[in-house]
Formats: sequence, structure tokens, C-alpha cells
Amino acid sequence: MEVKMNKEIRNYNESMFFGLDFRQCAFSLLAVLAAIGIYFGTRDILGEEFTGWLSILGAAPFAACGFFKYHGMTAEQFLWAVIKSELFYPKRLVSKPENLYYACLEEGIRAGEQTGKDGTEILMKRRKAAQNKSRKPVKKKGRGNAFD
Repeated sequence: MEVKMNKEIRNYNESMFFGLDFRQCAFSLLAVLAAIGIYFGTRDILGEEFTGWLSILGAAPFAACGFFKYHGMTAEQFLWAVIKSELFYPKRLVSKPENLYYACLEEGIRAGEQTGKDGTEILMKRRKAAQNKSRKPVKKKGRGNAFD
């Protein structure tokens, strides 16, 4: 006896009727009811052939919803996600290019444009001067101040 198991346990569907799960059975039943309703509602008005095609077209969305899966979402979940993203939370996405190289070197480029020289050398001199001003005199370690 061999029992087949899905590799992914989340993909397991319990079959109820002819290998269909409950959801697929329910939507198949809705498709049949829609086709019967359209057929009996329009056969006297439109004729047999056109009514048959109209019944098929009316039942197709219900049948498709029962078997629809997209990224693990059912038809209702997918429809709700589309409605939310397009109607409730619409966003206007604007692409603004950002030049990281220019942002990093902007200060040096501006300094070079103002002086007409190499901006990086000017910035290095400014930084060294700022470091020298911020340095405090360092006390010597050891026993230089100790009295014996």
C-alpha cells in the first residue's frame, strides 16, 4: 500500500466529490445553477443556440473562481487585494534618481569650483586644521610628576 503525500503540507486539499475540494464543489454548483438560470430565463426570447452560448459564458466566471490560485491566494483573496491596492490605497510612485557618487563628493566638488583647484586637497587641509584645533594637550603618562 502506498500513500502519496505532498512535499509541502500546506498544499494538501481534502477531496470531497470527484476529487474536488469543498470550495471547488461549491463554485461548480454555482456555475451549474447560473447556467440553468440563464438557460431557462432566456431560451424563449433568444433561441436555443444563442441561449446555450450565453449559459456557458454566464457559468464560466463561477467555474474559474473555484479553481483559481495566484501566489497562494484564492479568487476572492486576489480580488480583495486588487481592490485594496487600486482603489483604497492608490499611490503615485515617482522615480527620483539619486547619484550616490555625487552626494559623497559634493562638498569637495563645490570647494574645487569655488577656488579653481583640487577640491579634495582643500578639504583635507580644512579637516587637518580642524583636528589640530580640537586636540587637547596630552598629559604624559608615567611617573614624571611623582615625588619619591
